[in-house]
Amino acid sequence: MTGRPREFDREVALDAAMHLFWRKGFESASMTELCDAMRIRSPSLYAAYGSKEALYLEAINRYAATVGAALWSRLDDAESARAGVENMLMAAADMLPESADGPAGCMAMLAALSDDWPQAITDAARQMRDGSLERLRAHLAAGVMDGELPIGADVDGTARLFLGIYQGMAAQAKDGASSQQLRKVAERGMAAWPVTLLPGMLSD
Repeated sequence: MTGRPREFDREVALDAAMHLFWRKGFESASMTELCDAMRIRSPSLYAAYGSKEALYLEAINRYAATVGAALWSRLDDAESARAGVENMLMAAADMLPESADGPAGCMAMLAALSDDWPQAITDAARQMRDGSLERLRAHLAAGVMDGELPIGADVDGTARLFLGIYQGMAAQAKDGASSQQLRKVAERGMAAWPVTLLPGMLSD
């Protein structure tokens, strides 16, 4: 007579997997490490999630719905377009370094840049990155509609610039940059705000 499979909290286990993948990446996180972190046996992991790849996809979606949502909501909560971008970058400066809440860096950005990982994973991560870019575009476009930003403002270029600043901050955090150091990066990025919005100013 076989024993019943050990029951576990699926969401708690998924959080543990998310943090391990976030810290080590898809390839470097072994199945043994995942089982240890999730406190489950290998058969239970496969029964609950299907495969390591499927587990990673669930984990990165959870990252987007929790950590990512908390960051990008700073755009929507601000009273102006400029304040939204600044709030997002300053929040990133506090969230990206390693802390009790999670490893350093951005799980989604790391996956989007890892071409040797399974295609489904890099595709999902790039969709998240593209979603972040579109969210920035929409935020800036709303600023134009509200009259805060000038008609003809370079919405796409500015959105790409600030997403690039965020990505750079995430990479620096992974390399050990502190919150204070990242805040200085955010401040320097915001100093470019008037220039990036006006077409032609960069080439004059």
